[in-house]
Amino acid sequence: MYKTFSKNLTALAETCPYPLYVVGGRVRDFLAGLSSAETDTDICAPAPAEDFAARARGCGFLVTAVYKNTGTAKIERDGESYEFTCFRSDKYVRGEHVPSNVCFTKDISLDARRRDFKCNAVYYDIRSREFADPLGGAEDIKGRRITTVADPSKVFGEDGLRLMRLARIAAQTGFEPSAECLAAAAAHRKLIGDVSAERVYAELNLILHADEKYGIPYAHYRGLTILKETGVLNEILPELAAGENMAQRADFHKYDVLEHSLRCAMYADGGVRLAALLHDIGKPYCYKNYGNFHNHEKVGAEIAADVLARLRAPKKLAAEAVRLIETHMYDLRGDARECKVRRFIVANYDIFDKILSLKQADYSACRDDMSEAPSVAKFRAVYKKMRDEGAPFTLGDLKIRGGVLLSLGFAPADVGKTLQKLLDDCATGAAANDKEALSARAVKVYLGGGK
Repeated sequence: MYKTFSKNLTALAETCPYPLYVVGGRVRDFLAGLSSAETDTDICAPAPAEDFAARARGCGFLVTAVYKNTGTAKIERDGESYEFTCFRSDKYVRGEHVPSNVCFTKDISLDARRRDFKCNAVYYDIRSREFADPLGGAEDIKGRRITTVADPSKVFGEDGLRLMRLARIAAQTGFEPSAECLAAAAAHRKLIGDVSAERVYAELNLILHADEKYGIPYAHYRGLTILKETGVLNEILPELAAGENMAQRADFHKYDVLEHSLRCAMYADGGVRLAALLHDIGKPYCYKNYGNFHNHEKVGAEIAADVLARLRAPKKLAAEAVRLIETHMYDLRGDARECKVRRFIVANYDIFDKILSLKQADYSACRDDMSEAPSVAKFRAVYKKMRDEGAPFTLGDLKIRGGVLLSLGFAPADVGKTLQKLLDDCATGAAANDKEALSARAVKVYLGGGK
């Protein structure tokens, strides 16, 4: 493992009069034969953060933070990031992520027992090149299992965020949580309510992209199913979890609403997984209130907007997810006229590829059918036809500009909407994308408040 560390870190370890350990995911992944491109590494030592920070500075590291109360320091150099903690023992107010009391120690066993899972409590001494394994975590790594560093009820009862971490680590690594882990997580599932929305969303996002960590196929689906099994999904996304055991038309669907949603996320490309997970979130509400799923995409878009605001999801990502949810049912039966499909493509050109991606995932999730969705095939064919025709897809593609319309006598307030109408005309073949032709059409059809 020594060869995996930079000369910067090894030189720093040599200057410390105490052993400097790497701990956590970096050690776990090395022993498990997993590799990723991440450079963040957790390090620790039986020494005060201030002393370590001073030595790091002396070795050319930039010290970005020192927190005396928790014995933590953050350092950087040459694109490498490290978070240092002094050996310590923590006490928590039940369910809260931040410890209420920190006791510094030189006992590695006590430091190990403050962590969450044994697989994350194996240490590597950089200078001596030896592993320290006070709790038997190496055996868990070898067996690819997840067990807690202490009684599981205590571990999950201390920190509600560990409920999400269990699902995320199991998904990313492919390790299997023990039955005791799952049972204790389920028993303490409501403690996730004590965790900030930002932290919950951050972990959910990591779960949704868990397959990207080590390339394990459908790892994100496994993480979502663990959230479901432990009941945590119902705590963070009750609107989605309400779809469990809600049957759908058997001629189209093999799974209930919730399982279909999880599988839609499973089959979706990384760029649309949040929308895929929530794409049918309106179905439970519609069925409960109206007895059917009609208009669930519009209801779902409204619900998703509220949910993502509650989770403090990034606004741009949330807005895009809402649009994808609202449009995912368009022309599902394939009976929309081509001119309408053309207008739809132009109106949603900025997310057109993602709409197709979501439609395909939705189709595949119905019956685990990986063939091309009929609606996707139709949209691709129309899109290709438009491309071949040289049709414009954006206002920037139009061969006419607002200044021309102003010179033709259009009021400034009418320029934008007229350009949009001309774009639609070109998209549907009603007009050629030519400056003179568009100028003539603008005057003939739209000047003076025409149609």
